[in-house]
Amino acid sequence: MILVLSACQGRTVPKAPPRAQPAPQVPAPEPAVQAAPSEVESFLADTAVTRVDLAQGARVALLLPLSGRHARTGQTLLNAAQIALFDVAGDRFTLLVRDTQGTPEGAREAMRSALADGVHFVLGPLFATSVGAIADQVRAAGLNMIAFSNDRSVAGDGVFVMGLAPRPQVYRLVGFARSQGLTRFAVLAPRTPYGNAVVQAMREATLRYGLELSRVITYVPDAADLSPEVRLLADYDSRRQALLTQRKVLAARPDDASKLALKRLDGLETLGSPDFDAVLLPEGGQRLRAIAPMLAYFDIDPAEVRYMGTSQWENLEVSKEPVLYGGWFTAPAPALWTAFKERYKDLYDEEPGRIASLGYDAAALAAVLTRAAFAAGREPDFSIRTLTQPSGFSGMDGAFRFLPSGEVERSLAVMEIQRGGGFAVLDAAPSGFQALTE
Repeated sequence: MILVLSACQGRTVPKAPPRAQPAPQVPAPEPAVQAAPSEVESFLADTAVTRVDLAQGARVALLLPLSGRHARTGQTLLNAAQIALFDVAGDRFTLLVRDTQGTPEGAREAMRSALADGVHFVLGPLFATSVGAIADQVRAAGLNMIAFSNDRSVAGDGVFVMGLAPRPQVYRLVGFARSQGLTRFAVLAPRTPYGNAVVQAMREATLRYGLELSRVITYVPDAADLSPEVRLLADYDSRRQALLTQRKVLAARPDDASKLALKRLDGLETLGSPDFDAVLLPEGGQRLRAIAPMLAYFDIDPAEVRYMGTSQWENLEVSKEPVLYGGWFTAPAPALWTAFKERYKDLYDEEPGRIASLGYDAAALAAVLTRAAFAAGREPDFSIRTLTQPSGFSGMDGAFRFLPSGEVERSLAVMEIQRGGGFAVLDAAPSGFQALTE
């Protein structure tokens, strides 16, 4: 059975969001957990690892960038976590908020403070570099961690990444496209860790489903002009030359059929279609709105080739780009998020970033596991076995579950950009994981 995280929304959440708590001054008792000899040993040598009796309550660390240039994102996650606490947390659940400053060094200090206060479970940090910086600290203390990163390279051995990763999105999208008769694919991606992950996932997905990956074109992410890459993706020069050659051949023939065929070529820029049925564009925002018309300009006709994207497309500004009308992308089921977004806006007088759902779901997961354990007369269990239960959990973004690898698997919907702007659910997210397993 899926454990439901979201709960009654009738309680009042204070308008003033909580801030990072200062590190408490505590005595230095003997550490209750002995770290194995490693480079983390010196880090823990002067840190009091105080383990609180779980019968008195669970203490969960929340590590976020609450200062520095990513403070706004951190505050969004904290606000969402606060809502979750009012929804589902019991009396014996304490969330200890620590500021990572958005840096690996800040994350290590935040984790040191949390360990000194005897935490039993860790939520955060946000960035993969910070996750990697504290992973040994967390493991040495015998704890597990759910981070907000989507970088699978830092996952495993008790570290779980909760962010919406490229791989499950690509698999979901390619699987749906195959069901609609599309068999040949192309990718135009930035040379970034995210873009590289999308390309790798596309190679895996097309191989798994027996489909063809016709073209992979990558580009420098901050390039001012992408026309050479788009031109290459479209095979524009070859198709243009084919048109000019055909016109020349037909113009040399005096018969009426040739003259009619020549007339039909009027207004065309190229001859023939690209060698793919769909193109995946893992970009968002203004960058995507600049790239999409360029594809159409180089004769990748959206009436013939399906434009596809990742959850980065889930942006109303993106949906206003006419070339993208009819485009497909994957995203968590939107119904719960839409209601949560309005609630968040009412409470904090601003629109939440899409990442807010991660803050809610992570805090709610920890709180629900704690409440359920105490209700059953046992201590909360944040073990790998509990976190990787096959039935998973149901949160603000729909059903999700953690895999032994540390990655997250999500139940995703396929969305379509509507003519005139906005989105519609083209293929609903499965309600559970039995439907997702082949």
